[in-house]
Amino acid sequence: MNIIQERFNDIIVITINRPDVRNAIDRPTAEKLSEAFRKFDADNALKVAILTGAGGNFCAGADLLAIAEDGSRKNKLNPNMKEDGPLGPTRMLLSKPVIAAISGYAVAGGLELACWCDIRMADESAKFGVFCRRFGVPLIDGGTQRLPRLIGLSRALDLIITGREINAQEAYEWGLVNYLAHDVKKESLELAQKIASFPQQCMRSDRMLAYRGMHMPLADALEMEFAKGTDVIRSGETLDGARKFAAAKGKNFSS
Repeated sequence: MNIIQERFNDIIVITINRPDVRNAIDRPTAEKLSEAFRKFDADNALKVAILTGAGGNFCAGADLLAIAEDGSRKNKLNPNMKEDGPLGPTRMLLSKPVIAAISGYAVAGGLELACWCDIRMADESAKFGVFCRRFGVPLIDGGTQRLPRLIGLSRALDLIITGREINAQEAYEWGLVNYLAHDVKKESLELAQKIASFPQQCMRSDRMLAYRGMHMPLADALEMEFAKGTDVIRSGETLDGARKFAAAKGKNFSS
């Protein structure tokens, strides 16, 4: 199977399983990856997803061997932004968070997939870069747009223009990686479990507001934030949390 799915209670780990090509993604794999994330988003029992790769690498981007064949395995190029991207889910805005658990190569489209995730955790073996620069393959799964938003235009242009490699430490210092890990699969699962333990409506609402508000004038974004925030308060989730805090006399403030 090119995509493996493992459930751990309310968490799902989605693994790209093509280790012989550093988890490069051809069209069938992209379709399966999109299907996996659609099912995750629609499943009320699941709260957090982890995206990772098999065999010591995250993802090397589009499968250039499939593209060179120019047959049915080459990635689909659909100009309709409501449809899937060439690598699958990169045009989706899910309602729930996704953590990228990165070892080895996260390059070219693999870097774009990592940028699509909400949070990136990497171990010391992780390598990042726009390696497709040397082969004339453009970034068309969000890389030219998400990279500058995550790390700033100057650093994004460095990677985009030069195609150079950066390691996990440099990616962490730049803010591309949120967490450095010794055991990325274990620690990403622990992080997912912590996120899954939070009141979900509030967390998901605040997450979505951060995405939606990025492209809005501040006054409009603040109005949207207030409207959505009061929806959460009216749901009863806030009152329930306040009562739990009061019952513990604030002892759980930092946990």
